[in-house]
Amino acid sequence: MEHAYLGVDVGSISTKGVIIDKKNHILASRYIWTQGDPIGAVKELVRLLEEQFDKEKYKIVATGTTGSARKLVGAVLGATMVKNEITAHAVGTTTFYPDVRTILEIGGQDSKIILVENGVAVDYAMNTLCAAGTGAFLSSQAKRLGIEVEEIGEYALRSTHPTPIAARCTVFAESDLVHKIQMGHPREDIIAGVCNAVAANYLNNVGKGKKIVSPVVFQGGVSKNKGVVAAFERTLNCPVIVDPNGHLMGALGVAILARRGSGRREFDFAVEDMDFRTREAGCGGCSNNCEIICVYRGNELIDSWGNRCERGARVR
Repeated sequence: MEHAYLGVDVGSISTKGVIIDKKNHILASRYIWTQGDPIGAVKELVRLLEEQFDKEKYKIVATGTTGSARKLVGAVLGATMVKNEITAHAVGTTTFYPDVRTILEIGGQDSKIILVENGVAVDYAMNTLCAAGTGAFLSSQAKRLGIEVEEIGEYALRSTHPTPIAARCTVFAESDLVHKIQMGHPREDIIAGVCNAVAANYLNNVGKGKKIVSPVVFQGGVSKNKGVVAAFERTLNCPVIVDPNGHLMGALGVAILARRGSGRREFDFAVEDMDFRTREAGCGGCSNNCEIICVYRGNELIDSWGNRCERGARVR
């Protein structure tokens, strides 16, 4: 059988998964909502990927996880590779766009910028607590305006006079948007203004002090919004590349890392039927008083982390 590799990216809003072959071709992929339950989301993701996957021809021999819940999900899936989002996104993007110099990424609740030289990430930054430059902000404003978030891009592109919207933070932006609605600004102009505000907030916060050099690749769920893409192109005065699988790039990157890594463990789709639970335990072995996260499959402890010294390794 031919070898395949699984990559899973679990964030606070969405959970992404891909299965690739040895040439990085996608054999199966899914994008679903996390809904505050990373273990439940991953089990559902595995079920959906299994429906697309040809188990007669391929077998998964290595698994990688990334995202905010990468350790937890890595324990559940028996991952052979666990990497942070910066590394996963950089590897995924440079694999498909080796000349890339700047990676813009905006997800549901976080965003990041990665600067690349000669195919290597040399600098990065992530968003602060402000959500005005994220997908969650776009979703809430779409709801306020009575449209689906997927429609924002098309509305924005119809505008010829985008409404200026304060972009300093979520509170100011929302207050200004309500004021502009009450003043009677056309909906498409307000929506274009919102897209401009997202791009401006991102560049003024995440991209502050960073030298953005072309080629620029934009990814994450918000990259599917044509209005925000157009706003970045106007502001940066250069083309912005959006890969059709840009929303999956973190999962692709960690799948590629799993393929390149030395670890091998055949993946069992039966994980979707297994019972997993987590427990927080206080170590108390020293003055650090570390909080240990323990992951159980049934009654079996399969992994734990959080200890800052060897004493915490004994916590069960």
